[in-house]
Amino acid sequence: MVTTSTTRTADAGAAAVSRGPALAAGVLTATVALYMTLVAVGNLTDFGTNQQFVRHVLAMDTTFRDEDLMGRAVTSTALQDAAYVAIIVWEWVAALVLVAGTWLWARRDHGRARRVSTYGLLMVMLLFGAGFIAIGGEWFAMWQSKTWNGLEAATRAFLLSGVVLLIVQLPQRSSAN
Repeated sequence: MVTTSTTRTADAGAAAVSRGPALAAGVLTATVALYMTLVAVGNLTDFGTNQQFVRHVLAMDTTFRDEDLMGRAVTSTALQDAAYVAIIVWEWVAALVLVAGTWLWARRDHGRARRVSTYGLLMVMLLFGAGFIAIGGEWFAMWQSKTWNGLEAATRAFLLSGVVLLIVQLPQRSSAN
């Protein structure tokens, strides 16, 4: 068989198309990995700022203080700090899982990269969706606070990780197709 420049160009184009979704998934996974790493590092290097955030949200001391809701408040600083440390540990684990996913995308181990990235992205979605939006925002009425309301930031992180999860789940075409 004689290979022409047109055949080589078509083959290169097909290979580039087949790598496109994997490249996007890898770059976007790396973006969320970087974000989560920076969040986790920030919570360690500036421990007190977000510690105060978690304490105020759990204590519900800047909400409307509706007596029907105040029974939900957690006023023990030990429990508040334990919750904050658990959040930081979750952030670090999610960051490390996403870094591992990024590394697997770079190695073109697409099956494992997709699986590991999915775990990490779901961890981020659970933290920001279930943890901050649902539990913090609704159960502890964070939406009522003008000072300690992290719903906008949590929504951004939840949506970013959700979009990346969708990209990661796109079907991969092999270069043989």
